[in-house]
Amino acid sequence: MKKRLASIRWQFIRHSLLVTFILSFLLLFLMTYDEPRGLLIVFDRKLVAIPLFFWVLTVIVITGIIAGYIQADPIRRRVDQLVHGALRFERGTFTHRVEVEGEDELAELGKRLNGMAQNFEEQVASLQRLSSERAAMQETVKKAAVSEERQRLARDLHDAVSQQLFAISMMTAAIKQTMVQTSDPSVEQVKMVEKMANTAQAEMRALLLHLRPAHLEGKSLKDGIHQLFNELQEKYGMDVTVTIEENMMIPKGIEDQIFRMVQEAISNVLRHAKATQLELQLRQTNQDLKIKLIDNGVGFDVKNVQKNSYGLHTMRERMTEIGGTLQIVSVPNKGTQIEVNIPIAWKGE
Repeated sequence: MKKRLASIRWQFIRHSLLVTFILSFLLLFLMTYDEPRGLLIVFDRKLVAIPLFFWVLTVIVITGIIAGYIQADPIRRRVDQLVHGALRFERGTFTHRVEVEGEDELAELGKRLNGMAQNFEEQVASLQRLSSERAAMQETVKKAAVSEERQRLARDLHDAVSQQLFAISMMTAAIKQTMVQTSDPSVEQVKMVEKMANTAQAEMRALLLHLRPAHLEGKSLKDGIHQLFNELQEKYGMDVTVTIEENMMIPKGIEDQIFRMVQEAISNVLRHAKATQLELQLRQTNQDLKIKLIDNGVGFDVKNVQKNSYGLHTMRERMTEIGGTLQIVSVPNKGTQIEVNIPIAWKGE
């Protein structure tokens, strides 16, 4: 970008040099019109032992460069402001406004960009309000049905599978006691079956304990994320770090989408990353909400993966629904960083 802006400056300087040279040639032609040798007089005469031609050429070059720079610098600065504003809008910072100077075409372009940013900001606010309203409606309509279905599933698992595993464990224990005085080689096999039954029972207890809806269930976003990461640390032995600012006021619908996006990101880490460390940062500024998820896993080629990855596509869709943007930076064998930027349009609501 800087190279292109510098190119604009050099274009002005080249044009200014050309104009200065033409004007200087015309001026010299008029001044030497009555001279016998005409323009060649500038080669004959000297100033401080240097031909007058070189002095004239030096003045032309210096004048052209200075004039071109003086003309190009304000335009380059204004174009730079427009490009910077467009980049801010592309990254989701719609509260930014381009400084408008003058009444020319660049000023008109700046006004148009500011108008577009205002429209996007209003649309983001509308999307976020709709997301909150939809979340409230879904929570009201589905809460009872979802809770009842999960309770039924947990009850069926407990009454059927869990009880059968317990019966298998008791029977193998009894068989082992009966065969303990013998040298039958099947004793070791019975012990192995008993161990497998006990392991399956433990997994079933964990499944019943963690059988819950995939949303915050009345908890704050901070509490829900801390619970997710605590389970990740206890169950998988992963080194986790969570940094969340205090006293953040986030609408319910946006909290739910962020929580589900974090869940999907953790699922991707467990399935693909082979990471031993995972860090989450969540902070709020006056203009936006920023989220970072960083792991030290195997990484991947973003260009080749993200188009075919359902998980990454789902995460990006969730952020788009609330007006946010999601960027992924990954280096093979170095790890992956997910950056989310959500414009704040709910202040005062």
